[in-house]
Amino acid sequence: MDFTKLTDFLNSIEKAYGVKSTDCIVTKNHEIVYRHMTGHKDYEGKIAVSENDMYYLYSCTKIITCTAVMQLIERGMIHLYDPVCNYLPEYEVMRIVNDFDDSLPPHFLKYPKQSDACHFSNRQIRIIDLMAMMGGMTYDVASDAIKEAQLKTNGKGSSRELIAAIAAMPLIYEPASRWYYSLAHDVLAAVIEVVSKESFGNYLHEHIFGPLGVTDDMVFSMNDSQESRLSAIYEYDVKTNCIVPCKRDESYKFTENYESGGAGLIGTVSGYSKVIDALSCGGLGANGKRILKENSVRMFSTSVTTGQALRDVQIQEGVEYGYGLGVRVKINAKNGRGPIGEFGWGGAAGAYVCIDPIDHVSIFYVQHVMNFPTGGKLFHPLIRDLAYEGVGI
Repeated sequence: MDFTKLTDFLNSIEKAYGVKSTDCIVTKNHEIVYRHMTGHKDYEGKIAVSENDMYYLYSCTKIITCTAVMQLIERGMIHLYDPVCNYLPEYEVMRIVNDFDDSLPPHFLKYPKQSDACHFSNRQIRIIDLMAMMGGMTYDVASDAIKEAQLKTNGKGSSRELIAAIAAMPLIYEPASRWYYSLAHDVLAAVIEVVSKESFGNYLHEHIFGPLGVTDDMVFSMNDSQESRLSAIYEYDVKTNCIVPCKRDESYKFTENYESGGAGLIGTVSGYSKVIDALSCGGLGANGKRILKENSVRMFSTSVTTGQALRDVQIQEGVEYGYGLGVRVKINAKNGRGPIGEFGWGGAAGAYVCIDPIDHVSIFYVQHVMNFPTGGKLFHPLIRDLAYEGVGI
């Protein structure tokens, strides 16, 4: 194996793009075949990046949430085509706004107001619709429903209380008809809580992190010790075209007790890598503990989007990918390295996840830069291709 090209690229990122720190890990068949860190974890540039550093994982959380859902499906506690209202009754009767502006990119769509003209949905939202981002929702973290619930609970509301409030807002399209990036995985976290009778965080530690030997490396709220390990976070300033220090973006953390299934996890590269390594090896961890059956992992490798929903996905992800059960799924092997069935996602601060259950390879890359336009379009496919080249695939 030769990862020289990948190392050269990672070493060039700070000078070429201003990214102050990176960490990249590649595994194959449970073996860490590559690990490279660049830069410094602090704003002053005095403390080198280390494997103990914590990062906001943001939407990389979604893969963990869907792994938990698949566990409950395996146990017969949830069924993929069940209506969500079987578990969250407030989602039984949903309204759809009569008109909405679908010319805006998915990230900029807003929930309609409750006073807008609506009609009743012809379909109920199902578990598969939430996993596939086809539930008719958006990613409006500042909707009136959320603000009202925050005020009503004095900023201390539970995940279940906030998700119940979101159900009152009209949808923007009929469930199962279109794909839009949304709060669907937050709703799935509430389903997990109802079914398991555990908090979402406790469930993840008992059934995913704990079995794989990930102890204090994955949290929704940091203690003082973990705070001291947090890597400095930056943002891309469009006015100056520079990367500058910024405040933490915790807009997804609706209350102090809220555990977001879509964007809430904070953790280490080593800890997260143990989970995706297990998924790349058919659900079996490096320590011999199984978190999913092999057939369940295969389901992640199948795109469920077709027609207009697939076109919606490809506006964001490109023609290489469709969208499956909470993950992008490679459906076209003509562009870039990696087989059909490779799956993963990314995070708002530039993290990238690639899980390949065919070749048993996992790739996890992190940086800590919000709103960085170059990450997903350039960094991620290049890191993927150079990692595969290094592995020899």
